[in-house]
Amino acid sequence: MPAGTAWLQAAVGMGGAKTNSQRTGAMVRQAQGRVNDGDLIRAAQRGDRVAFEMLVRQYDHAVLRLALHLTGSESDAQDVYQEAFLKAYRHIGNFRFECSFYTWIYRIVTNLCLDHLRKRQTRREDPHVMTDSSGQEIDLLDNVSDDRSGANPERDLMRRELGSRIKQALTRLTPRERMVFELKHYQGLRLRTIGEMLNTTEETAKNTLFRATQKLRTALATMR
Repeated sequence: MPAGTAWLQAAVGMGGAKTNSQRTGAMVRQAQGRVNDGDLIRAAQRGDRVAFEMLVRQYDHAVLRLALHLTGSESDAQDVYQEAFLKAYRHIGNFRFECSFYTWIYRIVTNLCLDHLRKRQTRREDPHVMTDSSGQEIDLLDNVSDDRSGANPERDLMRRELGSRIKQALTRLTPRERMVFELKHYQGLRLRTIGEMLNTTEETAKNTLFRATQKLRTALATMR
């Protein structure tokens, strides 16, 4: 996954009437490049299922990538991926164009990821480990290597150790602090965008990032 939208069609009962969808299909075949999100959203709000499927295709890889990075679990990421687009499909009529679709769907994803992180924290699962599609555990640090010709083994070891310390330090953050830190430093998003995604203000996101950074500095200092 992502591999088409058959799962979405099955989940929400897509199929049957084509009316608006046929018109969108013709528009898509004639269009060059990326179709405007606003046009697709308006069509989807009129009940055009093909238009919504196109929105899914335009954002599916980004959504799955974000979910995988924030949860660190392939199975959780796939759950979030499906839940996010199902929720978007059911509530597309409530979209008011006050933000971009990108921000709207990312807000849904981050909130779902927060739920998964809170559940994981309650179960005290190891966030350094993710699982593959077969359920086998994969240590993320085991997959970090430098295949470049002439790579420095000592430097690679130091990089692994630092990565391990950072991941361990991240466990000391609250789910929301960790979310803001990762969205800012790993996803490269602006604080204003992060605030919109988490349904809060830019100032609150900034304060949350400050607390997270202070906690990480303290945690890393004690690991020396």
